[in-house]
Amino acid sequence: MSSSGRTRQGALRRLREYVLLYLGLGYLGMICLLWTPFAMVFYPLLPARAGRRLGRFVINQGFNSYIRFLTLIGACRFDLAALDKLRGQGPLILAPNHPSLLDAVMVISRLPDVACIMKAGLMDNIFLGAGARLARYIRNDSPLRMVGCATTDLSAGSFLLVFPEGTRTTRMPVNPLLSSVGLISRRSGVPVQTIFIETDSPYLCKGWPLFRKPEMPVVYRVRLGRRFDPPSSVQPFMTELERYFVAELEDAVLPQPPERDGGTMSSSTI
Repeated sequence: MSSSGRTRQGALRRLREYVLLYLGLGYLGMICLLWTPFAMVFYPLLPARAGRRLGRFVINQGFNSYIRFLTLIGACRFDLAALDKLRGQGPLILAPNHPSLLDAVMVISRLPDVACIMKAGLMDNIFLGAGARLARYIRNDSPLRMVGCATTDLSAGSFLLVFPEGTRTTRMPVNPLLSSVGLISRRSGVPVQTIFIETDSPYLCKGWPLFRKPEMPVVYRVRLGRRFDPPSSVQPFMTELERYFVAELEDAVLPQPPERDGGTMSSSTI
């Protein structure tokens, strides 16, 4: 093939990938915006238990639809079958590593009745806030309240999704782990199920702009790790858990920090 032919082929591929990028983002935005007014109405009208059940069901189905859509258009490939083994095993504290913004979407798309600990800013977000509040997701702005709400939710038999790193990974293979997962496990008496998310793409990693195009398809694989019993002492538990994460992820397929022309991109605030 001539150089002009390769250039034209490359341009067409980039155009196609941009179309897929905006289709995917538009689909997710549409789901969130369509559900938001209903969630805002249902939140004060429904009892907490009914609202939680409805909110989590809709989020589960919406995220599952989004994952299927990304697969259908060829933007991503997902291997999430390992999560199916956890169905019916709650209550459990789900503790994945956190390479990208899609991590919570992947986990919640496969499991019903998942509570999620979210940053307070996301709970107030126009796209996500109303649905998250209806589902009784848990704000992370008050540690004592967060642990108490998480313990109450687990006592009802739910899954609880907690990212022990606290934010997306910036130091490969894993950030230092926060003690909240150990505190919740000790107080609730619920085991911690580790989950490992692998991808070689930096798409939506820390520092990746929302509208920056990755190479497609982006491939994700999820596998289950060890299940830890509730600790009697939090600090030794967290030390053991962090060592386990480092060992399991040392040879895992993980992305390099996102870069752009001229050097490394600064971290975003998300």
